Formats: sequence, structure tokens, C-alpha cells
Amino acid sequence: MAPPTLPPSTPPAPPETAESAVATGFFRHLHTPHLVAGYPVTGRQVVFGVLLVFCLTPWASPPVALALGLVLAQTLGNPFASETKAATAKLLQYSVVGLGFGMNAHAAVQAGRTGLLFTVVSILGTLILGYFAGRWLGLGRRVTHLISCGTAICGGSAIAAVGPVLGAKDEEISVALGTVFVLNAIALFTFPPIGHALAMTQQQFGLWCAIAIHDTSSVVGAAKVYGDQALQVATTVKLARALWIIPVSIGTALIFKQKGVKIKIPYFIFGFIAAMLLNTYVPALHPLGPVLVALAKIGLTLTLFFIGAGLSAKTVRAVGARPYLLGVLLWVVISSASLYVILHTVA
Repeated sequence: MAPPTLPPSTPPAPPETAESAVATGFFRHLHTPHLVAGYPVTGRQVVFGVLLVFCLTPWASPPVALALGLVLAQTLGNPFASETKAATAKLLQYSVVGLGFGMNAHAAVQAGRTGLLFTVVSILGTLILGYFAGRWLGLGRRVTHLISCGTAICGGSAIAAVGPVLGAKDEEISVALGTVFVLNAIALFTFPPIGHALAMTQQQFGLWCAIAIHDTSSVVGAAKVYGDQALQVATTVKLARALWIIPVSIGTALIFKQKGVKIKIPYFIFGFIAAMLLNTYVPALHPLGPVLVALAKIGLTLTLFFIGAGLSAKTVRAVGARPYLLGVLLWVVISSASLYVILHTVA
């Protein structure tokens, strides 16, 4: 008679060190709700609130706000993920409109003329390069087109507009957004030091930001750090560039043979133009302009904090290597090519 078989023993768990026990207990405590004035409140919600208040102060620049959001996302996580995601787009739009009250229409027209040729060439070049690079990397047509549009026009806004027209799946849109948001974060930190190292003028840097950085929030954030003139140039050129969402969406519907789709128009751009015209031609509003611009800059800082807080490690890992590779390739080409041309043609 064979001896009875014993169930395989489970290997003992590695001993918990004092440091890991303290860390685990600390993070568990921050996630545990406690009653405050009759309402359940967690420690990480308090941390989020403290960081949010700090972003309202003059010490919180856009890069600092983005960095704080990223640290929060990688450690405690965003306790208000759905709320901040819903608020981000609207807050950015209101902030952009508010910036219009600090701009002159005549200067904006001049900046728009300077950036028009750069805009047309870079958008067409990015879409064509993205198509062939995506095929080389073996990516699907929809993901390739979404990342290319996000790089060519205005990041997340372009992806959100083109995705439904394209008939893209939710996961494909998420991959494209994740790729663009990570590269936006890198650009916000790296562009101003590069501009200073190359002694770029305000005009040059503002134009470079508008062409080479994907999302409007990061464009305005980087330009704000560099200077007020760079901010005006970057905002004007970037919003003019964002209007290309309309023809690119129409072209997408035709190329991918999508019928009966609704084109998403970025109406907030017209609010920016209206604010700029009011600031230029209605002198009675001039005392109000600096207040609205200051509020708009605070709104932009909060927007970047929300974006950083939503960029968790899980989101970054879910994208995979090949979409990042496509995004980086397109970004490096458009950044370096536009930088070379701007340095040699724009004063």
C-alpha cells in the first residue's frame, strides 16, 4: 500500500522588515477613512487637498504642479480620479479663454502669420511620417493615426476629437492618450532649459513650443515659465493649430470611410478670440484683464496638477513599448526639425 501523499507545502513568506512594515502600515493608514465632522475622510484625500491649495499659491509653477501630481499618482494615487478627469478639459478651456484677456489682436495676427507655414508643413509631415513609422513598427492603423494626430495638432484634444470619427475602440484611445500625456510631461520639464541653453528669443521659444509640444496645457505651461511674450506667441499659434482638428477629422472620416460621424469642433478657441478682441478694442475692460489673466494662469497650474495626478504607473505600463516608440520618434523628428528651422529663420 502506497504511503499517503502530502499536499505540497507553501513556501514561507519572506520575513517582513521593520521598514516595509512601517511603510505598509503608513500607506494603509492613509487609505483608511476617519470621521471628520461626521464625514469619512482619508489621509490621501487630505494630502490631495494640501497639494491642491499649494497649486493656488504663487510658488506653484506649472512644472512644479505637474511634478506634484505625478508624485501623488505614483505613491498614494489620486483619490478623486473621476472628478479631476471630468474637470481637466473644462478647466483648461476656461483658462485658455482667460489668457485671451491679456493679448493684443494685432500682435496675435502677426504671430499667427509667422506660424502658419510652420503649422501646415509640420502637420502634414507628421501625419505622413506617422503612417509609415506605424507600419514599420507593426501598429494598428487606428492607434497609429491617433498618435500621429495627437503629435501633429494638439495632443489629447485632437485624439478625443478624431477617435470617434475614426471609430477607435476605448483601449486604442487610451493607448494614444497615455503616450501623448507622458511625452507632454517630459516636454514641460525639458523645453525651457533647452531654450535658455540655446539663448532662444521669446518669439522663437513660443513658436517652438506651439509646434513641438503636443497638448495645449503643456505648451502654455512651458511658455509661461519662459516669459510673457513667449506665452502670447505660443498660445496664439497653438490655438490656430488646434483649428486643424476640423479638416483633419473630415479627412479621417473620408480616408477611413466613416459615414454619418459627428465632427467635434473646439469651440473654446472662439472664446479665446472673443476675449482677445475685447481686450484690444474695449478699453473699459483693461483694468479687468490682469485679474482674469492671473486667474487663468492659476487654472492652468491646477490643470497640470490634475493631469499629473491622473498619470498613474498602471496607465504608463498599459501603453506598451511600441506606441511609446512611435510617439518618441515623431516627437524627436518634429522637435529637432522645427528647432533647426526656427533658429535659422526667426529672429
